[in-house]
Amino acid sequence: MAKANNKMATTLNLILVLSLVLMISIAESRQLGTVGFGEKGDVVCESVYGAEEGDTCESVIQKFKLTSDSFLSINPNLNCDNFFVGQWLCTEGTVN
Repeated sequence: MAKANNKMATTLNLILVLSLVLMISIAESRQLGTVGFGEKGDVVCESVYGAEEGDTCESVIQKFKLTSDSFLSINPNLNCDNFFVGQWLCTEGTVN
């Protein structure tokens, strides 16, 4: 009987240690920014603008004196035919 309890305690301790190691590794990777941060092609936005009623891609480009290529490169998922009031648009930034 004591042998079974000892085996069960060892198994539970092993599960506990593995869980702790997993939690620490996840926390460390998030803290160090190694998960999805700073990868090639990521946009680093330094200034944003909340779209207003009547804004178009062209009007925002003109308002902030940008080129079309630079505006679209720092807003890679923007649909110029359908963005909404209050949508954050990057107006100054870089692409890694």
